[in-house]
Amino acid sequence: MTDLVNLRQLMSLTSGRSEVVVGMVDGPVAADHPDLAQTNIQELPGKTGAACAQISSAACVHGTFVAGILSAKRGSAAPAICPDCTLLVSPVFSEAATGSAAQPSSTPEELAAAILNCIEAGARIVNLSLAVTRSSSKGERALKLALDHAARLGVVIVAAAGNQGTVGGTVITSHPWVIAVAACDANGKPLNGSNLGSSIGLRGLRAPGDGVTSLGADGRSLTLGGTSVAAPFVTGAVALVWSQLPAASGAQIRLAFQLAHFRGRASVTPPLLDAWAAYQHATGR
Repeated sequence: MTDLVNLRQLMSLTSGRSEVVVGMVDGPVAADHPDLAQTNIQELPGKTGAACAQISSAACVHGTFVAGILSAKRGSAAPAICPDCTLLVSPVFSEAATGSAAQPSSTPEELAAAILNCIEAGARIVNLSLAVTRSSSKGERALKLALDHAARLGVVIVAAAGNQGTVGGTVITSHPWVIAVAACDANGKPLNGSNLGSSIGLRGLRAPGDGVTSLGADGRSLTLGGTSVAAPFVTGAVALVWSQLPAASGAQIRLAFQLAHFRGRASVTPPLLDAWAAYQHATGR
């Protein structure tokens, strides 16, 4: 999967830097997982603890899986893109909730608060592998203001495009600062269930989201799919490029990813992530 999006060469250069803080707004994480034991995981208070209380819960399974893509040990079953970056876990999914672990959801108000908390705690990048439920004009305004705040401070926001198989946008994926991520198969073809849209096609990317293996909360490996799985591939790529250029601004890093993937024509389908090309643009090569 890392070869498909040209991550392997970048991963050979760096495993990240601790000063590159990645906020993960998601479920709690099984922090005692043997393949996460040596990573730089920090906790932010949320409506639940950042460590799993029930390893079988959808929230714990999802949070641990996404954390594995970003921060597992190199050589583990997970992609383990940026293990030496600091992972800031901000849980918004309740372990009492039932349902599929494919894409848990959060209210706009909860999500806005979590984004602001991550920014205040020093996150340079925030990964949103989730959907928004019970939307209201008040909630959407709070979320837009949080995304506007991230843009002003240069905190890069990477968000899952969603798994409803629709063409359109949300307050998140339509925001001009957000990198929305669609999911693709092992050949780079967009998944039928992945949301697409004009803003997703213009400013977003697509990344592996079919049959991806990462960490299970019970200590075994797990295979899942969807845009929740695709988003951390982009987040991890951004974190690695920033680790190589720690003095760069968020706007400079984001621009490098835009230039690397510019196609010059409108489409509802975003281009496939090319992490090495983004790194070359960032370094001026």
